Amino acid sequence: MSQNNQTVSSGTKKSFFQENEKSITFIVAGIIVLILLYIGYQRLYLAPRAEKAANQMYHAENYATIDSLQKKAIEGDGAFPGFKEIADEYSNTKSANIANAYLGGLYLRQKNFKEAINHLEQYTETGSEILDPLVIGLLGDAYSEEKIYDKAANYYKKAADKSKNVYTTPLFLKKLGLVYEELQDYKNAESTYQRIRDEYPQSSESTTIDSFLARVQAKQ
Repeated sequence: MSQNNQTVSSGTKKSFFQENEKSITFIVAGIIVLILLYIGYQRLYLAPRAEKAANQMYHAENYATIDSLQKKAIEGDGAFPGFKEIADEYSNTKSANIANAYLGGLYLRQKNFKEAINHLEQYTETGSEILDPLVIGLLGDAYSEEKIYDKAANYYKKAADKSKNVYTTPLFLKKLGLVYEELQDYKNAESTYQRIRDEYPQSSESTTIDSFLARVQAKQ
């Protein structure tokens, strides 16, 4: 795609994050809950070094759930490390991997998109049918905000195809369609929206998808 195709319209158009803030917030909240469950399970099997990291993450995890304390979740509180230190100090452990997922989500909420990308790209897939697509989708959100729409499209497509379910798949398909529109690729936008209509008619995204279809069909 040409650079012109990746340029956002000027004027009063809201940013991708503003247009989809509820969806993004849902994803971040879902990651926090899922990671807490994941860590609780993995902690039973970690080696001593990794176990220490997992135990130290407890305080950062608690801070992550409170908006006003998210800086402590990232940086630590002076007595216990934050996710940033855990990701650096305990690299190559499962805890460090999950810390990078946390950091990506927290930085995204702070609209620090470059740092979000930096940490989300360090995440290694765990095989989880829920956590992996959520992290991949967050990368799509971060690249969308950076207006790097070709990469955003790749991540949204990967997230949508990673684990097909009525909750996350239509959400990522809708975001994929929006990115295709930014790229002026209206044919792929139409086919993406059509998938939501045909494959996920019970999803919340399907309730307004006809208007999205009409919009892209009018531009072809």
